[in-house]
Amino acid sequence: MDRTTYLAGRLREVFLDGKWIANTNYKDQLQDLALEQALHKTGELNTIAALTYHINYYLDGLLKVLNGGPLDISDQFSFELPLLESEAAWKELVATLLQHAELFAQAVAGLEDRILDSPFVKAQYGTYLRNIEGVIEHSYYHLGQIVLIRKMMQ
Repeated sequence: MDRTTYLAGRLREVFLDGKWIANTNYKDQLQDLALEQALHKTGELNTIAALTYHINYYLDGLLKVLNGGPLDISDQFSFELPLLESEAAWKELVATLLQHAELFAQAVAGLEDRILDSPFVKAQYGTYLRNIEGVIEHSYYHLGQIVLIRKMMQ
């Protein structure tokens, strides 16, 4: 198996269908969660809705780069969750995250293996491999937070 296929599988694991690392994934944790739960504030922690927006923000921005566009995301905007006024708006955010996850996995799988060792946009941002692995690690980090927040709500 080439590295891009392997990485795409890892992305699908954390977002869509995996149980290997965390015994869960974003789809399992979010698809049946109500808006009230997603917006529930637990102490100083981010809400599940904010974490969902945050991860989707990065997926969307990096997906644009993989599709030939510019890198135009900034950490300072990554938690600017728009007001979710309805259950439908929450479900749309979840659906968008899952759609971006699949599109990101497809884009990674479609890369030539050799590009993984190339600079990602600028040399200072590391390689494609480092950035894709960063997405996986960052996503598991926040998935763990989502799982813990859900347990704290029970």
